[in-house]
Amino acid sequence: MTGEHQPSGRRGDEPQEIRDPRYDAVAQASAAVVIEGYSTSFGWASRLLHRPVRGHVRNIYALVRLADEIVDGPLAALDPARSTRQLDDLERETYEAMETGYSTNLVVHAFAITARRFGLDRDHVRAFFASMRTDLTRSVHTPESLDEYIYGSAEVVGLMCLDVFLGAEGRTDVADLTPGARSLGAAFQKINFLRDLAADHDDLGRTYFPGLDLTAFSDADRDVLVADVQADLDRAATVIPRLPSNSRTAVSAAHGLFSELNRRVAAVPAAELLRTRVRVPAPTKARILAAALRRGSIA
Repeated sequence: MTGEHQPSGRRGDEPQEIRDPRYDAVAQASAAVVIEGYSTSFGWASRLLHRPVRGHVRNIYALVRLADEIVDGPLAALDPARSTRQLDDLERETYEAMETGYSTNLVVHAFAITARRFGLDRDHVRAFFASMRTDLTRSVHTPESLDEYIYGSAEVVGLMCLDVFLGAEGRTDVADLTPGARSLGAAFQKINFLRDLAADHDDLGRTYFPGLDLTAFSDADRDVLVADVQADLDRAATVIPRLPSNSRTAVSAAHGLFSELNRRVAAVPAAELLRTRVRVPAPTKARILAAALRRGSIA
């Protein structure tokens, strides 16, 4: 799905644009508010990122959250055609901001700051919006469509973050770390599918896992899905030690949080998974983050 790398940032001797540092700061502060308000696990882990990497990763995830709100929010169920138009508008505005460096949408503006600074691949952005659009048009997946969906909805987000991690250190070994970044994004997405099985089916009318019959969902089905997530987590773990110090501890913490979540899902009876959204308690999150900090201090 990825094509030729086509960064949209400033390069070489192109004319320097006129910027308003105050507006940039407000936009990035708005992105941080979005993350803190919507994602507790990511919010916890992102605090371990070094500055300015932390802000740029929040800029990426804030755009992701905004698109999620369009396709998963109440309007999507009431008026899917309008949600489709809103998503199309958001995508167009994102491309325009990547080119011009400006948007009146604060979250889009913040994303554009990061996209231009690190030359984020427009094809990754396009794949992301294609997957978001799928949520408005497809309710049941085949193995092929699920792979495509996970690539666009999660794996490319990991690849954009990887561009930031490495770009901030002037490193160019993106290709070496790409498989791990994709595996970690896939694991995050699949575990969220698992913990939201009933809500996705009953509230949003979606079944992500191909061939899964929730009326006959068994512990054996659960175990197959948990094992698939664990395989992705194991692949991702092999590249975390090779990440720059600006992000290694935070990614290790996120990996630990989702590994714990996967273990907890594995321990819940299948019938209960359809009634309960599995969470990691705050004290356990704190322990996992502390362990990641200790590992980072001796790396």
